[in-house]
Amino acid sequence: MISRRRVVRAGAVGGVSLLLPGGPVSAAGVTAAEVTADGVLDPETIEKYVAELVIPPVMPQDARDGGTGVDSYAIGVGQFQQQVLPPGRPATTVWGYGSLRQPGTFGYPAFTIEAEVGRAMRVRWVNRLLDTRGNHLPHLLPVDPTLHWANPPGGVPGRDSSPTFTSTPGPYTGPVPIVTHLHGGRNTEESDGYAEAWYLPDAYDIPAGYARTGSYYEEFSRKSTALFGVKWSPGDAVFHYDNLGRASTLWYHDHALGITRLNVYAGLVGFYLLRGGPADLDEGVLPGPAPKLGDRPGTRYYEIPVVIQDRSFRTDGSLFYPASRAFFDGFEGPYVPESDMAPIWNPEFFANAMVTNGRTWPVLSVEPRRYRFRFLNGCNARFLILKIVTDPSASRPVASALPFWQIGSEGGFLPAPVQREQLLTAPAERVDVVVDFTSIPAGTELYLINEGPDMAFGGGVAGTDFPPANPKTTGQVMKFVVEPLTAPDRSVPVSGLTLPPCEPLGAASRTRRLSLNEVGSASLANVGPRAVLLGVLDASGKPITLGWGDPVTENPALGATEIWEIHNFTKDGHPIHIHEVQFQLVDRQQNGQAARPPEPWERGFKDTVIAYPNAITRVKARFDQAGRYMWHCHMLEHEDNEMMRPFRVGPS
Repeated sequence: MISRRRVVRAGAVGGVSLLLPGGPVSAAGVTAAEVTADGVLDPETIEKYVAELVIPPVMPQDARDGGTGVDSYAIGVGQFQQQVLPPGRPATTVWGYGSLRQPGTFGYPAFTIEAEVGRAMRVRWVNRLLDTRGNHLPHLLPVDPTLHWANPPGGVPGRDSSPTFTSTPGPYTGPVPIVTHLHGGRNTEESDGYAEAWYLPDAYDIPAGYARTGSYYEEFSRKSTALFGVKWSPGDAVFHYDNLGRASTLWYHDHALGITRLNVYAGLVGFYLLRGGPADLDEGVLPGPAPKLGDRPGTRYYEIPVVIQDRSFRTDGSLFYPASRAFFDGFEGPYVPESDMAPIWNPEFFANAMVTNGRTWPVLSVEPRRYRFRFLNGCNARFLILKIVTDPSASRPVASALPFWQIGSEGGFLPAPVQREQLLTAPAERVDVVVDFTSIPAGTELYLINEGPDMAFGGGVAGTDFPPANPKTTGQVMKFVVEPLTAPDRSVPVSGLTLPPCEPLGAASRTRRLSLNEVGSASLANVGPRAVLLGVLDASGKPITLGWGDPVTENPALGATEIWEIHNFTKDGHPIHIHEVQFQLVDRQQNGQAARPPEPWERGFKDTVIAYPNAITRVKARFDQAGRYMWHCHMLEHEDNEMMRPFRVGPS
């Protein structure tokens, strides 16, 4: 059990305060201790609703088809400055994706990749974390080198490993490994963004003895060349996407072993929208248009992707992320090698400001018409509970002023629209909604707020089972200002909307019993968790904890349909993501009670599901792509310290 957690809070001049829960959360509040984090910007001093919401443009292609039958892209990862804080404040150095052929396309979040069902695409992902001389850039954030991670200094024998140290090390400062994962995609193994298929930039100054690629990079490179005839080069990887499945909201982000939390926090995230096929609706039915290549400046959009993330900043505008385990629970050592406790890794991190599409607390002008929003919870660990209200600073919980009509989840459209007063979303979940502003008078101001907790989420109701987010900071997300209608709304009212069919999966041939676990130190008492792990259950129902490096235990046959029964033995809810498949939630069972069916908004296809504490969550998936993949918790701090396991489809 994680007994103590800190969250960056607004505080005194010159820093922020930290809320340190010391026991179970209740309606009466939490135990707290005030700790100053010097140099961290007080979020209450950041101006709200002065910058417009950035709507990500479309990523330009290198070539459309070009006679190969495949659209091609060359997309790099680079470092740049962006105005994340309001104008007039310092710019923030971030990382982002961008087209290597089109100047001015690097952004955080990245430009949106538009894809078509059944139309293949090939992306050369290039690690360009280089300075102007071609030397490697260090990480923007503190890298803990004691984890089981990519570990370039380990060289060929020790790469992708837990290194050994004779004294407690400081942060790793060498070249940064990356590998990009298309989250929700159904692709062959070499194009999935496998955590051990990472690669360094092709820099002039890679130190002697460093591994330049991960354990599976060369194998996947050879396979990709054999399948598609395109070679990988130093500092890049070429992934092929067949774009199979249903129209859906996917996203892409970094997935390098043991460093994903930092690479994503630095800015490596973008939308990937899969359109077309029989399970889609066109713009004449749903609100639109969405951004397209070649749009003129000032084009109005009524379909908008929105990624919500929490971030903290130093007073100079730079990103803040903890550089010591002591930030989490006050534990100041002994660390590795005097104990088994990592010196830098934090079990979770909850930042103090909300960033939406790369801007703190932006504003969006809307018209009295219907809008389609594709929401993505892109936070490292924070669960969101979103509402639209009239007063952003009212005591929480507060009644909704306008409902959401959810029409889709991660795997595309739901069987039918679902009206919701609030949207609970875990990290990595997507929620495709229509919001109807048609009855709202011009001049009205509305606010998207968050009532999720400023700490790990364990289920329950805001204000009863946990305190909602700080209404002055992390409890606010963005503002809507209603302006006069400029053109008729030709979309179909949600009450008359028929969604494409969502066919259920067939009978399962096997049920696997899996576990979610926390582990403490083997040598120290009365400290928080050392790591968070997945595992299996033995014949008696007890968990067997397993790490990333343990042999594969999940090996579905090609084409098999299975139920994965996930037993959560921790006190937290975990967003569990299974690569390669879109699954269906079967039911949940709490403490031996009768199983409960999925919520109405969970009855479509999903790739990420909330596994509640002390409960069993059952999902059903068809494994129709052979190869080596991963399943893991999408709280990125958990994923980076062992809460991730490989699985293999087909012969091992």
